[in-house]
Amino acid sequence: GALLALNKPPGLPILGISGELSLSVLLPSLKRRLGLGAELHVVKAPTRECSGLILLSSCHRTTEQLQQFFTDARRRGQYPVTYHAVTVGVPAEAEGEIRTGLRWQQQGDAVTVVPVSVPGPRSLAKKEVKSTLTRYRVLGAASGCALLQLQPKTGECPPKYLPIFCPSPAQSHCPTHFSLAFPEQLLVHLTLLLCPALGDHQYSSRVGRVLGVPFLLPPEATRTRTQVLDEELLGRLGLSPWQLRHLPVHLHLQQLVLP
Repeated sequence: GALLALNKPPGLPILGISGELSLSVLLPSLKRRLGLGAELHVVKAPTRECSGLILLSSCHRTTEQLQQFFTDARRRGQYPVTYHAVTVGVPAEAEGEIRTGLRWQQQGDAVTVVPVSVPGPRSLAKKEVKSTLTRYRVLGAASGCALLQLQPKTGECPPKYLPIFCPSPAQSHCPTHFSLAFPEQLLVHLTLLLCPALGDHQYSSRVGRVLGVPFLLPPEATRTRTQVLDEELLGRLGLSPWQLRHLPVHLHLQQLVLP
């Protein structure tokens, strides 16, 4: 069967709610335009907020084999998925690993992802908390921002079309077989580096600053808000404070290693 790679813009969900533009709605038209006889299936794709590679297949067997490859690669300690991110702030170390447990937590009317520094064996066994790891490397830095390479090793769902964690089936960011078990894993991990992704209006408020020095705030003490950038960076980006709220998250699925 055919394999097709596309470049997804940020903001486009893979599975949208009724009446919403999504990749799943566009797939039948794409199939007709390409003259394919079989339906297209998503093998791998970034979440709604992210941009980057979408891998599609017109063969069920190929889809299952590739998803099994990604699962096996993770178990072997390999890194077949690579993201690039622009961050506000530069990590103290040029490369390293971010290891933490993650869990869903209700905060008011919203469901958010919070880190668990030392998850207990019972919570891990009951899958209330999932161990996650991201390997990072600084590719470049300028004007207080950095370009990072990110490779998540853990946190992906098995290839059975079933989510591990899902706060609400109606939420279009609900994890699926082609995404991270925690779609926000990389965003949360970047806050632990004190370098939130540019355009992260969900978790960047967890990183505070005093006299220009960043520090981590507890999730319970923060709320979702438009990312705060200093005037110099806003000027370099050519954005007004009003335009900032529409700035997409700069997290891009850059590379997939295939067998």
